[in-house]
Amino acid sequence: QVQLVESGGGLVQAGGSLRLSCAASGNFFSTYNMGWYRQAPGKQRELVAAINRGGITTYIDSVKDRFTISRDNAKRMVYLQMNNLTPEDTAVYYCNAETTRSYWGQGTQVTVSS
Repeated sequence: QVQLVESGGGLVQAGGSLRLSCAASGNFFSTYNMGWYRQAPGKQRELVAAINRGGITTYIDSVKDRFTISRDNAKRMVYLQMNNLTPEDTAVYYCNAETTRSYWGQGTQVTVSS
């Protein structure tokens, strides 16, 4: 069983920055593939960024060069640094862990005002 707790969401003006954090439980965190998803109202949940257990990162095109995903295996943490935010980034952001199954956090709201 893996528990994920996100934090760091909030309200920010366009052009601003936020850093999301995800704290994970479990003794094998370094073996998990981790990701950040988001879901805007009326839209499907989408993968924003991922980092595998080897540290390889992937991003959707719309956030490349603005968002950075990272992990700290010693602290069992995953981060999403979000810069130059736009109103289109407004969504609930979810942390995801892939092990033998998929685990989700409760989500954290990010609202970007124009």
